[in-house]
Amino acid sequence: MTNSPRFQMRLSTRIFWTILGITLLVWILRGVGLLTFIPGAIIWILILLSFVAGILSTLLRR
Repeated sequence: MTNSPRFQMRLSTRIFWTILGITLLVWILRGVGLLTFIPGAIIWILILLSFVAGILSTLLRR
């Protein structure tokens, strides 16, 4: 792994991508029928967290 600044991500960006990945994974698994016990409100909370993390990541980058 290189320590080049080009390949380094800020913590806020990593948090955004992690939350987004978890959201997509839960959404897909619930759609397929593997996580049917998770209520729809949890999906909406994860989507909202993704938006907030993306906005914060963008604002902190400036």
